Amino acid sequence: MSTIDQQFVEYVVKSLVEHPDDVMVERMIDEKGVLLTLTVNPEDLGRVIGKRGGTAQSVRTLLRALGTKNDARYNLKIVNNDGYTGSQSSSQSTSDDTTDDVVENSTDEPVESSSSYAENARKELAELDDLDI
Repeated sequence: MSTIDQQFVEYVVKSLVEHPDDVMVERMIDEKGVLLTLTVNPEDLGRVIGKRGGTAQSVRTLLRALGTKNDARYNLKIVNNDGYTGSQSSSQSTSDDTTDDVVENSTDEPVESSSSYAENARKELAELDDLDI
């Protein structure tokens, strides 16, 4: 049985995505309030998050309004389930104290640059560290 908050998020997200049958919202109550975990088709993840997180932020704003009406505090977790098996996960938080946006198993990995510019900059910084000022 889904609650009004689950139904609300499902309705909003299903209207945005190309694969509405793959949208799932799980609800869990924790010490911070109500945690809603949103899982979508990997092809729709970009649509749900939006440019610079704009769409996800809009969903959070709507959840905040629903929370005000229901005297509840909602957290939204967007899960990336594309099957990436990397060991890193990326957590992205906003300054909004009522919601969190987390994308698990991100493909973002540190880039190691072997360019001469980067190496020269590191050497110059190391030399500056040795100076007694």
